[in-house]
Amino acid sequence: MHTPTIVALTGLIAWTLALLILMEALRVGLVASKQVQPNEFRPDNANLSPFMQRLARAHANCLEGLPVFGGLMVVALVTNRSAVTDPLALVLLGARLVQSVVHMASLSVAAVNIRFMAFVVQMAIGVYWAWRLFAT
Repeated sequence: MHTPTIVALTGLIAWTLALLILMEALRVGLVASKQVQPNEFRPDNANLSPFMQRLARAHANCLEGLPVFGGLMVVALVTNRSAVTDPLALVLLGARLVQSVVHMASLSVAAVNIRFMAFVVQMAIGVYWAWRLFAT
């Protein structure tokens, strides 16, 4: 059975993987075109284009959030309490997608504000889930 929690957790993992695949595909292109040597990549892409730097940070944000938000979903699933996470699971996934896409698109003030609001949504959901998982 595919509950919203299972879909959202799988979505968070798949999105993190998709960003990694995109970053590595672009890196392969840079190496193949001899623009960058294979040993010149920095973890944060600091020596690459602004887009590649934003992509690396968007991916890192996903990795940072996955243990927290994904962990809460796993707790709900393994304790048979996904009723706690199901109602907001897809909202959390949507907020993560918005945060990542906006992060990759721009660093304008408006974009940063949108990205921050998407993160606030995730944090609020996470706090609510943690409280409910402790309380029930």
